[in-house]
Amino acid sequence: MAYIDFISAVHKSTKRDYLKRINEHPKADAAIRAREWGYDYWDGDRKICYGGYYYDGRWEKVASAMVEHYGLKPGDKVLDIGCGKGFLLYDFTKVVPGIEVTGIDISDYAIDNAKEEVKPFLQKGHAKTLPFEDNHFDLVISINTLHNLYCNELFDALSEIQRVSKKHSYLCVESYRNEQEKVNLLYWQVTCEMFCTPQEWEWWFKLTGYKGDHSLIYFE
Repeated sequence: MAYIDFISAVHKSTKRDYLKRINEHPKADAAIRAREWGYDYWDGDRKICYGGYYYDGRWEKVASAMVEHYGLKPGDKVLDIGCGKGFLLYDFTKVVPGIEVTGIDISDYAIDNAKEEVKPFLQKGHAKTLPFEDNHFDLVISINTLHNLYCNELFDALSEIQRVSKKHSYLCVESYRNEQEKVNLLYWQVTCEMFCTPQEWEWWFKLTGYKGDHSLIYFE
């Protein structure tokens, strides 16, 4: 297992006003509406979550970096857990024509409004129970998703990633290293359930036998 950072450049490209986020809209209401995983979460007001999640190509450099690092080639199978609208999977198909992509997400809205080119390869499902055979995928990824699970669900999800991956897997989750980052995370997030330090994430990986790669994002 290695720490590999594919995501922080994308994460840091967004400027965040943490106090404005909690002062402009009641946080509890925002969280309730966000966890419906519908229009409000993806394309509604920025006070709730994304404020309009549209394809802009920003994930192509992430896909390119993963392809290079993991040596992916046409015919290889990639699974994205928490795929949203499938933007990253679409960029995989641009970088490696002929790659086979699969996405799973809890949101009907995200799948219904996914990138048309990859929509046929997306399905509704939960990370804790993956409907795939053992050792099926050449790469399993999950970006900014697993921290939305409760601890009992997280245990199952990490075990499932290990089960369906032939060899390579990568996940990115939210974390904090100090009290300021913890406060910023609490102010900004609307769906996070696992508020873990880096040391606690490492504990979870060892507990579940997760052997893949990972990185963490912080709200500095």
